[in-house]
Amino acid sequence: MKMTDQGITRALPLLAAAAVPAALHAEAPADASRRAGDRPNIIYIMTDQQCATAMSCAGNMDVSTPNMDRLAEHGIRFVNAYCAMPLSGPARGAMFTGYMPSETGIIENDIPIPDSLQNRTLGTLVGEAGYDCAYAGKWHVHTVDLPSEFAFGFRNLHGHTDIGLAEACIDYLREDHDSPFFLVASYINPHNICEFARNQNTPLARIPDFTLEDCPTLPANYAVNPYDASVLQFEKRQSYALYPSQDFRPDDWRRYRYAYYRLVEAVDAEIGKIIDEIDRQNLWENTVIIFTSDHGDGCGAHQWNQKTVLYEEVANIPLIVCLPGGKNAGTVLPQLINNGVDLMPTVCDWAGAEVPEGRSGLSIRAVAESGDAFLPLRDYVVTETNFNQTAGTLGWMVRTPKYKYVLYDKGQYREQLYDMDTDRGEMVNLAVDARYADIVKEHRAMLREWMETHPGPGRARHFRFIPE
Repeated sequence: MKMTDQGITRALPLLAAAAVPAALHAEAPADASRRAGDRPNIIYIMTDQQCATAMSCAGNMDVSTPNMDRLAEHGIRFVNAYCAMPLSGPARGAMFTGYMPSETGIIENDIPIPDSLQNRTLGTLVGEAGYDCAYAGKWHVHTVDLPSEFAFGFRNLHGHTDIGLAEACIDYLREDHDSPFFLVASYINPHNICEFARNQNTPLARIPDFTLEDCPTLPANYAVNPYDASVLQFEKRQSYALYPSQDFRPDDWRRYRYAYYRLVEAVDAEIGKIIDEIDRQNLWENTVIIFTSDHGDGCGAHQWNQKTVLYEEVANIPLIVCLPGGKNAGTVLPQLINNGVDLMPTVCDWAGAEVPEGRSGLSIRAVAESGDAFLPLRDYVVTETNFNQTAGTLGWMVRTPKYKYVLYDKGQYREQLYDMDTDRGEMVNLAVDARYADIVKEHRAMLREWMETHPGPGRARHFRFIPE
C-alpha cells in the first residue's frame, strides 16, 4: 500500500594545504561490487551551479572535464534535463522530498522541509528498503550541513566543504557493505563564482593568474534580446551583492567566464578521485551512478551572472546516468527530465523502494535502460522560479520537445517563446510574432494544467498570471 503525506503547509586541485593524505585510507575490500546483492548500489554525485554545457563532453572547448567525460563515456547523457527551481535550497528540497518547491513552500534557501515530510524523504525511503544511506557535502535543505550525525535517513560523512569530501566518500566505499548502499557526494563548486564576481577570494579552489588573452570570448548570446522580459533587469538592480555584473564590461565577462570554467575543472578533479575508486573496486558492474547539478549559472549569457532566472544556461543542468555493466554507454538522449522531482522515483525504482502518493515525478530508469531516443517519458517539463532574494517576481518555464515557453508575473514582454531547435540561445522571442499565437496558447494551456495538478501555497492566485 502506498503512503500519503498529509498536511503540507510550507582542472585545478583544491587548496593544497587542506589536502587529505591518501595514506589515511584503508585498503579497498576485494570484490566490493558483488557484495551488495542483486539490487545495485547507487552513487549520486552533484555539483552546485553548473550549466549543462559546462563540460567538454558537451562540446565546450573552453573547459576540460576529463572526469565528467569519463562518466559520459560509461553512461547516458540527457541533454534536456532541467532543475525544479534555479536556487539551491528549493532545487535540493525537490530532490529529497519529491515535490516541486511551490508544493512544499520550500521557495527560499532558509525554509526547512515541512514536518509532515521529515520522515518521508528520499534517504528514509531508500533506507527502509534495506539500503545503507550516506551523505557527504552540501545539504542546504535548509541547513547547509546535514543537521546531525544521522538525519533524513542518511549517515553524515562530511560537512559542506569540497575539501576532503572525495576522501570521505572513498573511505565509505572501502567499508564492508553487507547491503547495497546509496551514497550522495554533494560538491559546492563551481558555486565559488559568486565570490569571484564580488572580487572576493574563492574559498575552495584557486583561480590561477591569467591575462585577458587567456579568457574565452563572449558567448554568442551575450546580448540581451530586444524582447526579453523587462522585469529581469529590474530584479538585477535590486541587489548589487547578487548581481555585481550590472557594472561589468565585455572584458569583465570574459574574466568571469574564465574563472567559472576553472572552478568547474576544480570540482571535476575532485570527482575524479571518486571515479578512480569506482575503477579500483570495479563498482561499475553493480552500481548506478547519477551525476547532475542543482542549477546552472548565467555565465555571461544575456549578461547574466548567478541563477534564479529561467535562461537556458541557468535552468538546463547536466545529467548523466551510468548503468551497471556499462549498458548503453556513450548514449545521448533527448527526453525531458526534471532532476528535482524525478530523482525520488528514479532512485526508488532501482532500490525497490515504494514512492509515497502525491509525488508527480517520473522514473527515468526504463528510458535509460532502453537507450531509445524515441521512448516517451512526458510531453513537457516545468521549472518554476521566485526572486525572493530580490523583488519577488514569479516565473514559470514550460519546455516541450521543440519549444520553450516562459512566463513572468509582471513587466513588459513577460511571455517568451523560443524554438529550441534553431535558437537554444534564446535570442528571438517568438511570443511577439502573431504567427506563433496558437503555439503560445498551447503552452499556456500546459502551464494551466500543470498548476491544476501541482497544488501548493498561493497557487490559486498564480492562475491569474496566465494570459487568456
